[in-house]
Amino acid sequence: MNSSSIVADTPERAALRESVGKLVGRYGHDYFMRCSKQHVEPTELWSDLGDAGFLGVHLSEEYGGGGGTMSDLAVVVEEASTQGCPLLMMVISPAICGTIIDAHGSHELKSRWLPGIADGSLKMAFAITEPDAGSNSHEITTTARPDGGDDGPGGWQISGTKYWTSGIDEADAVLVVTRMPDVDPSGRHPLSLFVVPTDSPGLTFQHIEAALQQPEHQFTVFFDDVAVGPEALIGEVGKGLRQVFSGLNPERITAACISNGIARYALDKASRYATERRVWKGVPIGAHQGVAHPLAESYIGTQLSRLMAFRAAELFDDGADAAEASNIAKFAAADSSLKALDQAMQTHGGNGMALEYGLADLWFVARMLKTAPVSREMVLNFVAQRSLGLPASY
Repeated sequence: MNSSSIVADTPERAALRESVGKLVGRYGHDYFMRCSKQHVEPTELWSDLGDAGFLGVHLSEEYGGGGGTMSDLAVVVEEASTQGCPLLMMVISPAICGTIIDAHGSHELKSRWLPGIADGSLKMAFAITEPDAGSNSHEITTTARPDGGDDGPGGWQISGTKYWTSGIDEADAVLVVTRMPDVDPSGRHPLSLFVVPTDSPGLTFQHIEAALQQPEHQFTVFFDDVAVGPEALIGEVGKGLRQVFSGLNPERITAACISNGIARYALDKASRYATERRVWKGVPIGAHQGVAHPLAESYIGTQLSRLMAFRAAELFDDGADAAEASNIAKFAAADSSLKALDQAMQTHGGNGMALEYGLADLWFVARMLKTAPVSREMVLNFVAQRSLGLPASY
């Protein structure tokens, strides 16, 4: 099943897609699930992706990246997921953190972190969500207070709690979104972004038990007067809201690509099973419309979602406002991938629940993407207000 042809790849991007597929295909879904069940990092795969230049394909060449685009990274993320390896850390470390630092970081920050993010030797987590703030960045309470002497600020002390921070146990640093103690004319606390090494004194984290089966685990992170120097600041003090949004559209785009990759993976397995499985009079079950039509409908939904995801990536690459397209892409892909996965499991009958068939173990990962990195309800709020001009509900 050639489900990639509907996306109009350039020859270079088609070659990238093929290369990523071959590399990740050598590992496959069984490798992904072994890492997930044993809670070990997919070190070999991650290293190979980095060595091949795939993790940093969109980052600046000056800092070890490939000098490519978000569309290139979208191909990498989707193809890895299509091979049964939906690596959430690809969204977090290169897509969110790498993009933000590349766009807003100092030369020192870029030199320190981007080469390692690009080649896979370093990973960075992202901490924005809080227990009492949810998706409302204006209610963040984790605070960075100036920690300086008579000559002015020499650094900051960060205190607060973050929630559902993925992969911090395997990360070398975390990009943390904080508020400042002062208040701006709107009555809100300005935001600032910092890169905090995970071995910093005062930084601890606690594992959150979850139904997800994936290598990356989730954590509550505690910042207890964590001291960072001036070199840890990304961009300007108090300008973090604008800076963080330069990473949220890539987050939504690549999250959509994980969903679309899961859908392609599931539909490929279902199509092959429906072609090979014969129950009644030697006829493949895929010849029955009751099996074929739901799969065809799932395929249509997946292709529409893929087109929106790559359209969002193109808008981002062109420097246009990609917020609407990115949010719609994430919303559509999360729904269509769950439908495709569910139908693939149904096509397998009872075997759909057997772990050896490699479908049921992806259910909670696909389901998680309806809620994270932004919930479908918040996407609907965004579209209602920004796209349709309806009154704000909150």
